[in-house]
Amino acid sequence: MVREISAGGLVIRRSDSEWMLAVIEPQREHGAGTKTILALPKGIVDAGEAPEQTALREVQEETGLLATPITKLSDIKYVYVRSWGDKERVFKIVSFYLLHYESGEIGQIVPEMKIEVKQALWIPLKEAARKLSYRGEKDMVRRAQEYLQSHPEVQA
Repeated sequence: MVREISAGGLVIRRSDSEWMLAVIEPQREHGAGTKTILALPKGIVDAGEAPEQTALREVQEETGLLATPITKLSDIKYVYVRSWGDKERVFKIVSFYLLHYESGEIGQIVPEMKIEVKQALWIPLKEAARKLSYRGEKDMVRRAQEYLQSHPEVQA
C-alpha cells in the first residue's frame, strides 16, 4: 500500500465577537455528485519540507491567505482508493495545525490551483464541525475549539 504524508491548516480570525475558519470547496470530478464538499486546505509534504511549512504553503496556495502557526492540533490517518490513474489503496497521514490569519484576501487563489480548488471562504468556527464534509477534519475543528477555550490568550 502506498503511503502519503500531508499537512494542512485551520486558519482562524476574529470577526466581531466570533471566530471564523477558512475552508475550501474542492473542484469535483465530472459526475461526482451534486452535494457541496467543504474541506480544510491541505497537501502533500514536499521533500525537505517540514509539515508545518507544508500547512502554511497549502493554505496560501488554496485560500490566498498568509497565516502564522499557533499550535499543532493532531494527525488524522485514513485509507482511500485513488479515483484516478492506478486506483491504488493509499494510507494517508495528515498533520493539522491551528493557524492565525495574518493577511491576504480569501479566494485569491493562484491560477494553477483553480484545477484543485473551486472556491475558498470564511465560515463561523462554531458551525464548521457541522459544515465540513470529512469526519477527521470535523474532529480537528473540535480540537481547535477546545484549544481556543483553554488558551484565552489567543487574540484576534
